[in-house]
Amino acid sequence: MIITILESVMLVCFGISWPISVYKSFTSKSTKGKSVVFSFAIIFGYIAGLAGKIISRQINYVFVLYIINLLFVSVDCVLYFVNKKREKEIATKTKHA
Repeated sequence: MIITILESVMLVCFGISWPISVYKSFTSKSTKGKSVVFSFAIIFGYIAGLAGKIISRQINYVFVLYIINLLFVSVDCVLYFVNKKREKEIATKTKHA
């Protein structure tokens, strides 16, 4: 039981940063300060955590925390590519102007 509580605390603490990161990516429309490799590593980690829960048949509220965090990191990753494309378009327009 204590392990589940500690795991959920860890996920909540990590999870607090993801909505903030998504908001910053959305409003700044920039990839500055972002690392897509880091994001993919985090996504892989959350998938591994989900797989561990499934294999051990410990699907509980912690499983939901993994999914929520995974969704936020995935959205931030998508925004990275959207913003990267926007930055390239701006650079191309500026170059041809």
